[in-house]
Amino acid sequence: MKNKKILTAGALGSILIFLSACSRHVSTGVRQPPTGFLYGSLYKYVSLPMAHMLNWSAQHLGGISGNGYGFAILIFTLIIRLVLMPSMLKQQRNSTEQQEKAKVLKPQLDLLQKAAKVTSDQETTMQINGLMQDVYKKNGSSMMPKMGCLALIIQLPFITGLYQAVAYSKVISESTFFGIPLGKPSMFITITATLLYVVQGWMSLQSVPPEQQKTMRNMMIMSPLITFWISMISSAGLGLYFFGTGFVMVIQQAIITYMIVPEIRKRLDKEYATKPPVVLVTPDMFDEDGAITDRAPQASNFDKMQAMGVAAPGNSSDSAADKTDPTPTAEDLRARNAGKQKHE
Repeated sequence: MKNKKILTAGALGSILIFLSACSRHVSTGVRQPPTGFLYGSLYKYVSLPMAHMLNWSAQHLGGISGNGYGFAILIFTLIIRLVLMPSMLKQQRNSTEQQEKAKVLKPQLDLLQKAAKVTSDQETTMQINGLMQDVYKKNGSSMMPKMGCLALIIQLPFITGLYQAVAYSKVISESTFFGIPLGKPSMFITITATLLYVVQGWMSLQSVPPEQQKTMRNMMIMSPLITFWISMISSAGLGLYFFGTGFVMVIQQAIITYMIVPEIRKRLDKEYATKPPVVLVTPDMFDEDGAITDRAPQASNFDKMQAMGVAAPGNSSDSAADKTDPTPTAEDLRARNAGKQKHE
């Protein structure tokens, strides 16, 4: 979760750096396209083709003098989000499944995390880490879920390209969308786009466990604030992109919160009812202070224990009879025959 927050903040910070550098050119009234390696390449290979595409689309969506450019930007946004939606839904499904499994494993993980805090021995720390890996592995979960920043990284060149397409195209920057100049910041579009991100963040909290809502709430606040800031320093044309993105994200979050999450929870509940989670860590493996004791087996021994038929700690369903050799000896057969004769 911490790594995901860092990567997300880094991606959003990169967008701010790109757009802040571009805004300096616009604020001084300079409308000449950039010529440097970075921004010049973006303009030549991304922004210029995008401007041609917007020109062509605007002619078929209300005309250049009408609202065509605004509709063209919204349709462009819709196409980008629809392309990204399948991968984002799949990623969110995997993330939700890992979260639901982590809720079931939390009692074991809490014991190990408490033990890690009170120990200073390197060997014991390695043992705790190994046990934690076993808890995840033997329950089909993962300690390192997949990061969720791919969508932001993919959008970065399109966002910057769209900004430049509006800023350095006289026709697009002087056009309007229902009376709103696309070449200047618009408070109405900024506030509307920000509110959509607020709604999306609130919906995402509905499916998160209470203990994780605090961390998620920080992300929920950061995303609308960054959207508001970027829209305020950018043109209304880019603000329309964030508006369209926020609208699609609300629909996407509704699918996740009210369809995908309940389906995953129902499926996992059914699976755990027939096959309970594997318990490798129990309270009797720790002392009163929470430190791990010598009764806890080494993590590397679990596979050997299972191969030998020895029950893992906490699996009370494995009885002592399961560990004995099922093949009867000669003495066992004689004792059984004697018992039968006595009964007769």
